Amino acid sequence: MRKSSIIIGLALLVTVSAARAQVTNDVLGMHNLGPGTTSPISAMRGDSCYYCHAPHSAGNIGLWNQTLSKQTYTTYTSTTETNKGQQPRLGYSSSQCLSCHDGTVAIADLVVTGQLTTTGHMKPADILGANMQSSHPFSLNLPLQDNIDLAASLTGASHTTLDTTHAIRLVHGNVECNSCHTPHVQARDVISQNFLQKPSTNGAMCLACHDPTRTSTTQTNPLLDWTTSAHAIATNGVSSNAMTGTYSTVAANACISCHAPHNAAPGSRNLRGQNEQDCIACHNGGTNIASLPAYANVFSEYATGKIGHPIPAGTNTHDAAEPEILNNNRHATCVDCHNSHSSQKVGTFPAAPAIRLSQKDLPGVSAADGTTLLPLATNQYETCLRCHGTSAGKVSNVLYGYAPYRQVADADPLNLVPQFLATATSSHPVTHVSNSTWSQPSLLPAMLNVDNTTSARTMGVNGLNTQILCTDCHNSDDNREFGGSAASGPNGPHGSKWLHILERQYLYNTPPTTAGGLVGGLNQAPDVTSVNSPYALCGKCHNMGTTTGGLTATDGSGSWAPHAAHINDGFSCATCHTAHGMGAVNTNVTGERLVNFDLNIVGNNGTNPISYTRIPGSPGTCVLQCHGVNHDASTSAVFVGPRKGTGKVK
Repeated sequence: MRKSSIIIGLALLVTVSAARAQVTNDVLGMHNLGPGTTSPISAMRGDSCYYCHAPHSAGNIGLWNQTLSKQTYTTYTSTTETNKGQQPRLGYSSSQCLSCHDGTVAIADLVVTGQLTTTGHMKPADILGANMQSSHPFSLNLPLQDNIDLAASLTGASHTTLDTTHAIRLVHGNVECNSCHTPHVQARDVISQNFLQKPSTNGAMCLACHDPTRTSTTQTNPLLDWTTSAHAIATNGVSSNAMTGTYSTVAANACISCHAPHNAAPGSRNLRGQNEQDCIACHNGGTNIASLPAYANVFSEYATGKIGHPIPAGTNTHDAAEPEILNNNRHATCVDCHNSHSSQKVGTFPAAPAIRLSQKDLPGVSAADGTTLLPLATNQYETCLRCHGTSAGKVSNVLYGYAPYRQVADADPLNLVPQFLATATSSHPVTHVSNSTWSQPSLLPAMLNVDNTTSARTMGVNGLNTQILCTDCHNSDDNREFGGSAASGPNGPHGSKWLHILERQYLYNTPPTTAGGLVGGLNQAPDVTSVNSPYALCGKCHNMGTTTGGLTATDGSGSWAPHAAHINDGFSCATCHTAHGMGAVNTNVTGERLVNFDLNIVGNNGTNPISYTRIPGSPGTCVLQCHGVNHDASTSAVFVGPRKGTGKVK
């Protein structure tokens, strides 16, 4: 019997010795305040445990010896929180940690012996202060409440985390400091030596409580598809200057690439930087992230000379709880168009109108009515309609260029929903396939790259059964999908050197500056097929040349022979055609072929109101006045060319 006891004792000794052998660093690390240690603060007592515990006569739980703080804390809040914080219970684990880390009680101010003489001081990053808004929430109101992105076991019968090692745990059913930290071992995570309960590479600690795999028929998990996202799998190296975590790659840093458990930026959700600042650290084309593709430098699209979606000011920031339809709160943050937890690298471009993988798991709005909310958009335009549909408060910002005043317009001319409806008289086929019964002889068989020469995506015969994307027109001018900047530019309407965030140039005539003055014309490029043409964007899909079917054909074989005369007289396509679609019905303008006059340029022909009609087999007739010339259904208009060198027309 005695021999068995000895064997068991030796076995226990070997087990304990093996466990100790796994820790190669100073176990207490910075928490060892004894003389000759590596802690930034030290005192003369050599019994290192005494600075926190006393074997006799100490107070509170765990024979606590450090004087507790009486500070009242501002607890963490957010608009999406399910579990609200409360004041830490005095003497419990979080209160014990804060007796040093809130900075209000001197280190080594002990219950038993009073204040010991110390040298050195705490690092500023280790002083959390009284405002806990910048720290992960803890000491929550009990019982904990369930949420779609939390592990179900937290509020289940077991009250456990998903950590199979049980290192990450609830303390008395709550989240406390020692749920994540152990005060006795600094280097369980040998890379991030922050007294973590376990190594946290690839977000291991966060994923103990936050579950990206949960789904629901009534809620959308904001962490959905995290495990396959670009941020979860990227092996790009991280510079220490990036301040995105302590690990060597983006994937290893995982959650802490963007979130800081402590000392986060002001605001909610523990982001390292507010709004775009959080994304700029990596997506600025700098040296913070190794081997980052050139097209990941999104913020190059906001360089001087380019115009993009406006980065929010302090009064119109994004909030995770805001409605899908943004009423009277115009902003365009990165997370309005990208879900950082789900976004994936775009390797191939799916057929229109499917949403791109970089926009995976975003909410959307139905194009059928502009009000039906879609938890997860499947089409790109559904995300755009959150702002460019029925939302209130839209304005035409002069920053983006001239906005025509259309003859046929909805009560809200900036609402694109009625303009793109399948029932609209005519529209570019964005929200539905082309349903035109008219032939489209000017359409190219395939879109052209930004060089206006090489072919890109096919469009079908005469454009029938073709659908296009919002980003086929509104896109970075150097986007890689259409061959910009050696195929290295970022895709999407981040920013462009052309007005209205257009991929290519598309110029407008402008109204006279004085009553009876000249209409602003265009300095016509010698070759309308050139990338520098005023109509280069139209030339992406339409044959702008003088060959058969071209818009400038003069032999009658094109879409409409007088196109050439109008273009050569310096008139923009936008003078007669709307770019999106017919958003309303007008008895004088039938609306075929997107004809919808700009009333800043076109006026009534005497007492006759502006009209345009077209029936099958007819070239169409106009009754109007433009550049001082009457157009009448029964007579031929005489065109007057631009004044030499002025770019203006009479």
